[in-house]
Amino acid sequence: KLKQVYHLFQFIEPLLQQLSKDGHAPTLADHGAGKSYLGFILYDLYFKALGRGHIYGIEWRADLVEKSRALAAQLGFERMSFLNLSVAESADVAELPERFDIVTALHACDTATDDAIRFALKKGARAIVLVPCCQAEVAAELRKHKQQALKHPIAELWRHPIHTREFGSHVTNVLRCLQLEAHGYEVTVTELVGWEHSMKNELIIARFQPDRPRQRAGERLTELLHTLGLETLSPRFFTD
Repeated sequence: KLKQVYHLFQFIEPLLQQLSKDGHAPTLADHGAGKSYLGFILYDLYFKALGRGHIYGIEWRADLVEKSRALAAQLGFERMSFLNLSVAESADVAELPERFDIVTALHACDTATDDAIRFALKKGARAIVLVPCCQAEVAAELRKHKQQALKHPIAELWRHPIHTREFGSHVTNVLRCLQLEAHGYEVTVTELVGWEHSMKNELIIARFQPDRPRQRAGERLTELLHTLGLETLSPRFFTD
């Protein structure tokens, strides 16, 4: 875990450097923070020396939130806050700023990654860093309509149960990338660390580019949902 978090820091640090120019105090939301390994390393290696900016850790398990608060107090990390909330709840609470510079979600399970994307879009995030985990929703929809879909040869891609799971996971991340591109983000997809450290290893980095064309990505997203029979998931991937 530590190797993953340190490696992720190397991807986030250049974003922070860019967003900290001209005296700006960067704000970062860490969704599904868990024990807040990522947040503490970001603060220790970057925010502490910077002398400005704030990290918000969002975690639904109250005991982990309390432990993170105690550790931050012990270390004197004053510009760290921890909220006992689900990712889905966090977009509408008064305790959080209206805007964020960076939104991260390291192994936020299943639809929590999608909730983090919704949060980022609502908060106008300038950069989004995601390592998705345990995507099950799309696979469940593929499984539900499997008999009908098998009339088309493309359904051979997910006919066997193990393929349904793996293809569903892959499609989920493809849909997420198209969703981000449809909202004006430039998206890069790469590996976080070697596969020997984690099987949930896909890293999605999105940077907001206000002049980036958006229409084609939205059209491809619609077409893909239709081709795979996933129209019922449109509300999740089309976010205002």
